[in-house]
Amino acid sequence: MKKIFKILFVFIFIYFICGFTYKNNLPKTLYHIYLSGKSIGLIESKETLERYIDKKQQEIKDKYGVSKVYIPEELNIEKETTFSDEILSVKEAYELINEKAPFTIDGYVITINPIKTDEKNNSSNEEVQKIYVLKKKIFIDSANNLVKSFIPEIEYNSYKNSRGELIKGNGNTISTTVNNIYIKNKITIKKDRISVNKTIYQNTTDLSKYLLFGTLEEQNKYKIQNETTLEEVAFNNKVSLEELLIANPTLSSNSLLSNDLELTIGILKPKFSVVEETEVVFKEETNYQSETKVDSSKSVGYSETTQQGQKGEDRVTQRLQKVNGETANVVTTDRQVIKEPVKEIITNGPASSSTGNWSGSGYGDVVFTSGFWGWPATCSSVSSPFGWRWGTLHDGTDIAGCGYGSNIFAAQAGTVVKVSSKFDNGNYIIIDHHNGFFTLYAHLAGFNCNEGQEVTKGQVIGFMGATGFATGVHLHYAIWNGYPYYGGYALNAMSYY
Repeated sequence: MKKIFKILFVFIFIYFICGFTYKNNLPKTLYHIYLSGKSIGLIESKETLERYIDKKQQEIKDKYGVSKVYIPEELNIEKETTFSDEILSVKEAYELINEKAPFTIDGYVITINPIKTDEKNNSSNEEVQKIYVLKKKIFIDSANNLVKSFIPEIEYNSYKNSRGELIKGNGNTISTTVNNIYIKNKITIKKDRISVNKTIYQNTTDLSKYLLFGTLEEQNKYKIQNETTLEEVAFNNKVSLEELLIANPTLSSNSLLSNDLELTIGILKPKFSVVEETEVVFKEETNYQSETKVDSSKSVGYSETTQQGQKGEDRVTQRLQKVNGETANVVTTDRQVIKEPVKEIITNGPASSSTGNWSGSGYGDVVFTSGFWGWPATCSSVSSPFGWRWGTLHDGTDIAGCGYGSNIFAAQAGTVVKVSSKFDNGNYIIIDHHNGFFTLYAHLAGFNCNEGQEVTKGQVIGFMGATGFATGVHLHYAIWNGYPYYGGYALNAMSYY
């Protein structure tokens, strides 16, 4: 009997021991935590960890005004069947995560794609931009503020309220029609969880500032001293008048200046491109041509203006495309003569044996001014003036609207010292006028002169184009004191007309 009990005891002992061992070696369903691909450990419940994180991060909730905080975006929690007994408590897992990665909240990711510079190869020199906001409306309102910064209020309201409405002009402008306003970049808005270590915009004021200036840093301040005009203030601070007015929205171009008036000086770096397309009808003065005649009955050295030149007037219709307030392209679609110009005729006596004589006829549609410098193009629309813009000096005057291939003229007699091409100016010509001044003509479609050639005022030297860094067909015309870019300095050509 004792033997039977012994056997039974041994059997029961073996049963319990083996059963317990078997039970503890059964596979378990746990959750494996990975941070940036590296193992953190195992936990029993994913939901318990998520609730614990949400409970512990009240500071984040208070800062952003949200009701829930989530796991980091670099964290992956995967269900796993394992025999391991090494299980982290929720607190241990939280502490490991908290010291290594930021948590996330609900928000919106704004993706601003760069503008394609090469449509064929789908390439661009810019990078994709990401902006993070708590609410979609914050970005929409801020983007709208940026648009309104570059579009005159009357034009913005005209387009918003009644697309295609005619705006009556003043001065030489007869009317303006806003055909389109749009953002050139492709922008996507996606709801997502955002890491709290990123800049998350919570209000329109901050985001509007960032979209306009590219930074949240405080802009420079400047107190008016002895300047007489806003143009002078802008130039002295290396910004354009438009940039100055945008940075100081309470000002207008005709605001009165007083000493100690403090202005914001900020270089604009908009995060996307606002395009405005308009049709403008205006009156344009047309300069007269000049012709020299020789009267052999007069004495040598005799010179008299026998017919005064008179300017004419045209009614011009142009389509303009502006990008962030800067004229990018001008196309003249119609030109009607209102008043024909009257040619200036200068009668000279016979030339002496030591001097030659030139007749101004035979130079096509050359346009002269009454001053020393001749106008270099067949139209007079200035699309971008001399001055600072986007933190860089625009060292010339852009003339547009004449049409691709229209004549470009030498502004004064001189020697052609450069006929070349480079990435920014495209095809360009430099003329030495032998008085310390040089003129530069850039973005040409082609040339009509050679290096070393002597040219006269009004002679056709090239043809208007859009080569180099040009957003549309135009002439970049510049007057330099000294050789351009090498020891010389650019002058405002318009101050000579």
